[in-house]
Amino acid sequence: MHYDYDLFVIGAGSGGVRASRMSASYGARVAVAESTYLGGTCVNVGCVPKKLFVYGSHFAEEFEDARGFGWNTERPGFDWPRLRDNKTREIERLNGIYENLLTGAGVHIKRGRAELVDAERVRVDDQVFTTRNILIATGSWPMVPDIPGRELAITSNEAFYLERFPERVVIVGGGYIAVEFAGIFAGLGARTTLVYRGPLFLRGFDDEVRAFVAQELRKKHIDLRFSTEVDAIETHDGARRVRLGDGEHVDTDLVLYATGRLPNTAGLGLEQAGVALNARGGVVVDDFYRSSVPNIHAIGDVIDRHQLTPVAIAEGMCIANNLFTDNPPRKVDYGLIPTAVFCQPNIGTVGLTEAEARARFGDVDVYATEFRPMKHTLSGRDERTFMKLLVNPADQKVVGAHMVGPEAGEIIQGIGVALTAGATKADFDRTIGIHPTAAEEFVTMRQPRAQS
Repeated sequence: MHYDYDLFVIGAGSGGVRASRMSASYGARVAVAESTYLGGTCVNVGCVPKKLFVYGSHFAEEFEDARGFGWNTERPGFDWPRLRDNKTREIERLNGIYENLLTGAGVHIKRGRAELVDAERVRVDDQVFTTRNILIATGSWPMVPDIPGRELAITSNEAFYLERFPERVVIVGGGYIAVEFAGIFAGLGARTTLVYRGPLFLRGFDDEVRAFVAQELRKKHIDLRFSTEVDAIETHDGARRVRLGDGEHVDTDLVLYATGRLPNTAGLGLEQAGVALNARGGVVVDDFYRSSVPNIHAIGDVIDRHQLTPVAIAEGMCIANNLFTDNPPRKVDYGLIPTAVFCQPNIGTVGLTEAEARARFGDVDVYATEFRPMKHTLSGRDERTFMKLLVNPADQKVVGAHMVGPEAGEIIQGIGVALTAGATKADFDRTIGIHPTAAEEFVTMRQPRAQS
């Protein structure tokens, strides 16, 4: 049978674009279908605009801190439409770059909603294409639970395009998106409340990191409401009233739900093609990203593993290698994934949490330090930095590194290289620090914490 394409990719996000480009570079005939925007969540309503907003929200503290360094400045006014529209222009520029990368590699871009007719045919609007292989890379979508008044809330998708900046915000959720947006809105001047049903946010991160971040966010006047459910959202005096499970309520101008993201698989025709899905709608794949149908693969958020852009890109590289080269099959090692949360101050982490390390190794050596950053000795700001190393006593390998503080993500990226290479505590100890930096603390911690 003659096929129109060797690979048809549904979804032009980070993973889909990388798989498309690399497959085309190996000589495959490739098409990619996209119904919304090139670049996916990360470029359009995720990592990139969020990081730009984080930068913008931090200037308020910078203006205040400048006084301690001799600058006679008053805090200037903030223009939300200017930040929003400058961000949008940058996103549009990146959309163009993605389009040029795809077309330059010889990938055919199909604009429209794609769905599977069967395991070898894909329909885009009123056209049907045949293909040897199909790759599902449609990402994830924000989820809002079914509560009364859910239509009065927005998600992170809409937060990047608000017509007006609110004076008061309620953010519901306890993951990294909720925590990051709490910092953004508070930094830009909104009275910010974060409501989370659990006892402490950022589940899955090291417990000390979680507690330390809560401590620091409270210093920034973010109202943290833990162990609190939202019963309903109502309209009240032209605004919103959030009714809580404890009988209280919070009046606000904006309610942002950041309660998780579900795999974006609805309406793709996966079930009729025989593709197995998990309970959350994620595509079930093996170690090499093959679904229950041999020629249909899936990567990225849609497989419901790690919702991280660099992971999707790495999986996309594996797809191109495995389908269109004679190299040995490749898969991603998920054991050491450096991660940053761009709350304020930032979180950077790689490897095991203390709880995970103790569960795996029993005893674990814990090295930890907390200090006031050098900058704040003059700014006067009451913000602190926290660092932690976890070491397996049996072989002295560093199995986890965690930081809360300015530029934590930048610092942990380098630590991630060390852990990937199998560095021991002795390797850290004999590394000369860069002085004066916060990062040098990772190579100067000498005494482990006493075992409890």
